[in-house]
Amino acid sequence: MEAQNPTALHAELPALLPGWLPQQRWFAAKGRSVASVAVAAHTPLVTDGDPLLDLVLLAVEFADGRPVQHYQLLVARSPVPRGELEHVTFGNVDGLIAYDGLWDTRVTSWLLEAIRTGRTVGDVQFVPEPGAKIADGPVGRVLGVEQSNTSVCWGEQSILKLFRRVLPGVNPDLELHRALRSVGSEQVASLQGAVEGVLEGEPVTLGMLQDYAANSAEGWAMALASVRDLLAEGDLRADEVGGDFAAEASRLGETIAVVHEELRRALGGSEVDPAQLAAAWHERLTAAAAAVSELADSVEPIRAIYDQVSELTDPVPTQRVHGDLHLGQALRTPYGWLVIDFEGEPGTPFADRVRPDSVLRDVAGMLRSFDYVPHVVERSFAEDHPDGAEQRAYRAEEWAHRNRNHFLEAYAGGGLTDEQRILLDAYVADKAVYETVYETRNRPSWVTIPLQAVSRIGAA
Repeated sequence: MEAQNPTALHAELPALLPGWLPQQRWFAAKGRSVASVAVAAHTPLVTDGDPLLDLVLLAVEFADGRPVQHYQLLVARSPVPRGELEHVTFGNVDGLIAYDGLWDTRVTSWLLEAIRTGRTVGDVQFVPEPGAKIADGPVGRVLGVEQSNTSVCWGEQSILKLFRRVLPGVNPDLELHRALRSVGSEQVASLQGAVEGVLEGEPVTLGMLQDYAANSAEGWAMALASVRDLLAEGDLRADEVGGDFAAEASRLGETIAVVHEELRRALGGSEVDPAQLAAAWHERLTAAAAAVSELADSVEPIRAIYDQVSELTDPVPTQRVHGDLHLGQALRTPYGWLVIDFEGEPGTPFADRVRPDSVLRDVAGMLRSFDYVPHVVERSFAEDHPDGAEQRAYRAEEWAHRNRNHFLEAYAGGGLTDEQRILLDAYVADKAVYETVYETRNRPSWVTIPLQAVSRIGAA
């Protein structure tokens, strides 16, 4: 197949995408009307043969006038329709069938080889990590578990995460994995390589290749199973059920403590005025209360928690942290826990994601996750078994309390100081407030979970 006219991609592709993009799981602007799509950057990767392949960065404008968002597509074009690619096909560009190339094994084979050999095409660099063992031979397959990005794995050795929404700067997921690899961390899947480019003169991270965690289970799924076991055994306590999670919560606490120490060793530490932290939380609370009216009764009690932090006299130690830690960001392998996805909170500005913070921010995120799990299961039980709600609520809180304590004791290696406890209470409150906004915008049926938590925190 002969090379096609490159200007056709700029002229014809944008018209195919305003209806297609919002249907994708990874599109970050659900519910917002797309006003226009334009090609912001375009790098031809494969210019002859079948398929043609272009790395395209899109600029998406919205009808509400809010800031432009940039998304990445690997656009493949072929003269021959293939049934297995129909669900990711946009339409025709320059007389060829255009589709999302990540689903084509010919494309994923090219990508893996580009990283292995360290190719540079225009502004796009495929960068292997020194000494990394990259898969050789298996066919790439798309995993269906991620929402904000798309991952392709090759056998049980390598997995590529393609970042769909592209932000200026080095993605913190790549930055922190590089830092952890530099100190020989065994608490994360080792980095094998990256795909990096340029957008509007700024460096951007397009993808990262890591060791594939074979035979692993997600912490969230394991915890859900533990709570289901508990609620199915009406006369047993959490420590008597075969699926008791407390030992895993302890192991996870120890793992997070090691990750924090490794990040501090790799990237150093700093300090922040506690009053500065409190001021930022107050600002987030004000914005959240304006967006979620149900927060009104809890605002003043939560502010009192923040004010306790502002009264602390010693600076708060800070460093780079995970930023969005929860049970879904941990994988249990046959050898222990691995921590994944260091991108930070999806709704947080990029500058805030890379700003040093107290390690207690991550601890608070995990404590909130232990609160979420039993309430999610409790809701599903209530749909099929409306009776016994009071007992289930009691047992759900029993599970959450037990696992929070085991995680925290293992993480801290003992107890917290009075100052750390004050800080942790504030971080937990701030995380719960953030969750009310996130759930209102993304999963309205779940918003009662953080709202109930905020009410309990405010009443404490």
